[in-house]
Amino acid sequence: MVSRLSTGKSWYKHFQYEVGRDKPSDVRNVMLVVATVIAAVTFQAGVNPPGGMWQDNDNGHVAGRGIYAFQSTPYYVFLIANTLALSASVLVIISLTHRFPFHLEVIVATISMIVTYCSPIFAVTLNESVKFRYVIAAASVPFIIRALIQLFNKVFRKE
Repeated sequence: MVSRLSTGKSWYKHFQYEVGRDKPSDVRNVMLVVATVIAAVTFQAGVNPPGGMWQDNDNGHVAGRGIYAFQSTPYYVFLIANTLALSASVLVIISLTHRFPFHLEVIVATISMIVTYCSPIFAVTLNESVKFRYVIAAASVPFIIRALIQLFNKVFRKE
């Protein structure tokens, strides 16, 4: 490894996916782990927003509201990016478990997780600070892109 670093060769190429070497089931398992970690991190960040929550009603803020939500633009960027990451990871989890036993239960659990994610966002965010239609749009972007890719492949596939 030291010789690769000293010669300037790419050390990470050894860890990249290689068609003949890596089994699809191993790749799927790695992707499931990565998607699950991303889903867990983004879910936690949404449920416990950065900066915590106000504990009292002093100085014009409301107890139980997110501290970071009072800075509407940065919070809005955080919320959109976090929701997009959660939605994309859920899509990967659902896609990689397709036709597995208990796939319906996986879908129900992931939908429930997204509803559970949305509930605290609505609770801790100021009504005037975030337009929730944009958050919902961000959550649907990965699914829409995947549907468009599938549609494109069906329409323009030449076999």
